[in-house]
Amino acid sequence: MARAASTAADVRRAQIIELAAELFDQHGYASVTMEQLALAAGLAKPTLYHYFRAKDEILRGIHEAFIDLLLDRQEERRRLELSPADLLLGAMSDIFGLMETHRGHVRVFFEHHRELPDAVREEIRAKRDRYEQLIRDAVLEGIRAGTFREVDPDTATLAIFGMCNWAYQWWRPGSGADSAHAAQKMWDIMIRGLAVRAASPQPR
Repeated sequence: MARAASTAADVRRAQIIELAAELFDQHGYASVTMEQLALAAGLAKPTLYHYFRAKDEILRGIHEAFIDLLLDRQEERRRLELSPADLLLGAMSDIFGLMETHRGHVRVFFEHHRELPDAVREEIRAKRDRYEQLIRDAVLEGIRAGTFREVDPDTATLAIFGMCNWAYQWWRPGSGADSAHAAQKMWDIMIRGLAVRAASPQPR
């Protein structure tokens, strides 16, 4: 009975987190109040405080849901021993896919981490660093295997995140390509580059 009650509470918390992510995306984190959240969730304000003691606890829930999902998927790919190129394609596909299914989470994660309490921000940063290392490891493995050319792995890792993490500013579901196709195109540019190999331009 206690387990069922706990599960029901966890489901309700997840629903509130999802709803809050949408509201924060639409109106901005600072503008949304606990009263508005309670109203949108169909709860009395005291009931909302039963699930979350403060708005920053909801913010933490959004960050954890997003980064834990990315970590779980990428670590599963590593367990399956996918190739470095497929590891990167999977990671890029995740980010574009979440722009479609968890758009509010994406914006909140990238724009509102500074509003987290200091201790929580450090916890989330540790997870972000772990995820970044997974991507860097894939780049390094590709270089060692001869699949990728010799490049600075840190710069390549930052380039991958730069291509994907801010795409929510311009990519929209239904904009002419689904998330998988959009990720595939970005991955193709990342892996192959722009120049024809025989006529690669030299830096000045």
